[in-house]
Amino acid sequence: MKKIGILYVKGSLPAFENFGEIPTHFLKDNGLVNGKKGHQVLDGLIIPGGSIMESLSISPEVETVIRKMNSQGKFILGMCSGFQVLANKTDIGRKSPCPVERPGLGILDVTFHPLIGTDRVEAEVVDESFLTKGIIGETLTGFHCHTYGDIKGNAPPILFSSVKRTDYTDNPRKILSGVRNDDGNVVGVMVHASLDENPILNNNIFNYLDADEKDIQKIKSANQELVKKMKGEVGIGLEITSEYPSPKSPNAPKMPPCLMIASTGSDSGKTFLTAGLVGLMRKRGFRVGVLKVGPDIRDLVPSLYLNKEKMEKFSSIQIGGLGWKDLEETITDIQGQDYDLILIEGVMSIFTGLLNEKTPFSAAEIAKAGNIPTLLVTACNKGGIETAALELASHVDMMRKMGIKTTGVILNKVYHEKIAETASNYLKNTTGLDWVGKVPKAQLAARGGTPEVEIKLEDFCQKAIETVEKNLDVDKIIRMAEKPHFTGYSSYDEILKDFG
Repeated sequence: MKKIGILYVKGSLPAFENFGEIPTHFLKDNGLVNGKKGHQVLDGLIIPGGSIMESLSISPEVETVIRKMNSQGKFILGMCSGFQVLANKTDIGRKSPCPVERPGLGILDVTFHPLIGTDRVEAEVVDESFLTKGIIGETLTGFHCHTYGDIKGNAPPILFSSVKRTDYTDNPRKILSGVRNDDGNVVGVMVHASLDENPILNNNIFNYLDADEKDIQKIKSANQELVKKMKGEVGIGLEITSEYPSPKSPNAPKMPPCLMIASTGSDSGKTFLTAGLVGLMRKRGFRVGVLKVGPDIRDLVPSLYLNKEKMEKFSSIQIGGLGWKDLEETITDIQGQDYDLILIEGVMSIFTGLLNEKTPFSAAEIAKAGNIPTLLVTACNKGGIETAALELASHVDMMRKMGIKTTGVILNKVYHEKIAETASNYLKNTTGLDWVGKVPKAQLAARGGTPEVEIKLEDFCQKAIETVEKNLDVDKIIRMAEKPHFTGYSSYDEILKDFG
């Protein structure tokens, strides 16, 4: 059987997409596959996306395997962060006043620089490689999910993606999204899900391997076993295992219950707390889906790192024309999916964009239109615990006025337990809610705590799980979720009345 490796190290996202259902073996940080050196066993290698560069996950043993496979003419496909591994270097300091450069292996003669991209894209093939043989001029589909997407250098280009927005700004144009080495056996691409959505690419890989139909069937069968092993671990290297969730029984409800994790503003901790909840639910054997209000799907990466679920076409809910799918379509798409529960991460404040004449333009409108219960989070590190409590009370009051069900609130980044307890009692008395959570400020080892800056997924996610497990009643939060039902969006005039 032809053996196709996928790099399985800290910070990698081997289940962020299905990679055409062709990986058959793990290549871990010791450079071994079933006890043998990877380059002696594997016929090809896929290096997935993630935070591989930030996590410094390429060991000398893995580097040797990659270089040996290149010299042997075997195929190597680097996806996003995996592409960065193969490049000369990457500036991972998007919010740093000076570059924070991480060297790659220098197999592909390019460098990476900050450029945020989260579009669904079409990419034009402009040159041949083992991946794109015979399809010059064809258009591929997939999605971008990157913070460092500005590619410069001399490697021969093979793909250009048509993008609508970059760095949160409308700027339609074509950008470089794929290159090859001179021999064409090493390729780096930024178009996630390209193997899943474009079967011709898989066929080219099989042809490059001289794989016949019997080989292909063996590859597909071996991939199924690999996926079971992969999904039996929560994250990578966190030493958390979970039984791979089996499909629901025929009598189980077809529509999974949903809960929105919203906030009073940016940097409140939505991504951190959502990831912690996802990790704990997966630890218990739940299959958890995660969606994002708005286009910035990068916020879902920590949760997807933990639950080993792939990014779906319905993962991004449109607001203001930004994002991937309308809420009504999204609710239709999740029906029948084998999720036990779906968490929906809000965007900025739940009310940000509410008074825009274009509707929907806020997480509040999504929650109301979908009858989605909401758990509201605020951070105490900016205006203090007292201000945070007042913000939560006023937000809950407005949400109630709009007809949005608030199931509980969380004071996040708490720095004084006694003051937080007083604020908690105030919130219960003022809002009538019987559940107020309190979470202390987490100390992260990484330079930053969001996808905006350098982040080590394994550190971020482990701290998120530990924090949520210690401070929040997860069973209670699970019971907050309810089945969504689309009722239509409020008009701009109706929203204005709520402010009257």
